[in-house]
Amino acid sequence: MARKPAAVPDASPDLTKARRRSNRLRLRAAWMYYVEQMTQSAIAEALGIGRVAVVRLLADARMLHEVKVTLRREVADLPRLEIALERALGLQEAVVAPLSGPDADPTAPIAAATGQYISGMVHDGMKIGIGWGRTLLQAIEFIDERPAANVSVVSLLGGITKAKQLNPAECAWQFARLFQAECFLLPAPGLVDSVETKRALIERCGIGDVFAIARSLDAVIISVGEMAPTGTAYRFGYFSEADRLSLIAAGAVGDMLYNFFDITGALVDHPINSRVMAVPMESIKAAPRRILTSGGKRKVEAIHGALRLLKPTVFITDEVTAAAILKQEPGKI
Repeated sequence: MARKPAAVPDASPDLTKARRRSNRLRLRAAWMYYVEQMTQSAIAEALGIGRVAVVRLLADARMLHEVKVTLRREVADLPRLEIALERALGLQEAVVAPLSGPDADPTAPIAAATGQYISGMVHDGMKIGIGWGRTLLQAIEFIDERPAANVSVVSLLGGITKAKQLNPAECAWQFARLFQAECFLLPAPGLVDSVETKRALIERCGIGDVFAIARSLDAVIISVGEMAPTGTAYRFGYFSEADRLSLIAAGAVGDMLYNFFDITGALVDHPINSRVMAVPMESIKAAPRRILTSGGKRKVEAIHGALRLLKPTVFITDEVTAAAILKQEPGKI
């Protein structure tokens, strides 16, 4: 009886290990080494890893046939945009998601990139502030669920009474559930009727305790809203068309957590900004890791203002928006 041929493994053990390592990190290292001709020591310092890790990443790139005379598009274009953003904006890290075409909706790709980034970011003992919006809600689907000890999650904005999935409390609670974390919510509407009501809620209804916790956040994750009528901020009845037009007249180009800002990143002089039930921007900007995740052609101006206001350490966007941001004159970024 003839012997059956031995089964051929799908891949060598070395190749399997190579695929498990971070694709993005490997591609960035390849770009820096083969295109920018940086030394391995300089790459290690830029990426925050050891020189031995750089050697392994470069070896993996060769083993996976990603390094040729020219780099394949997916190896070259996205790292090029990421590195250019990091240099132009002074970021610790940029993450650029690919799109199927220039007119594709970038929400899902950015959400996927955001979820993957968060999966690798969260560690025991962190205090994390969570914003809200379509991008962040979809990002939850891409986060690896796992327990993390002593993690606290803080919702950065009060509730939206007419919302369903897009309620800020839902974003924070779902995020906390993934890591079996403690969750702190703001038990108030996202916008109140007066400064006096806001002060009373903070001083007498326990919201001040949440604000106190938010002063020591390790990381914040926030998206950006634009001033179009279809923007998230206008879809739940808190803001009228007259409000929107008066905010634009005051110079607003977008909002973060209902804080409306102009193209320079300054909060506009408008009564609405004094009535927002959100963690103060001072606390948000004090977090060591500030992650801004947003994209889309209609949001480019709003993102410019948000970059100047938040001064994020990490910016997650799509390749079309990244290119639009980089078209700005250096002095305007």
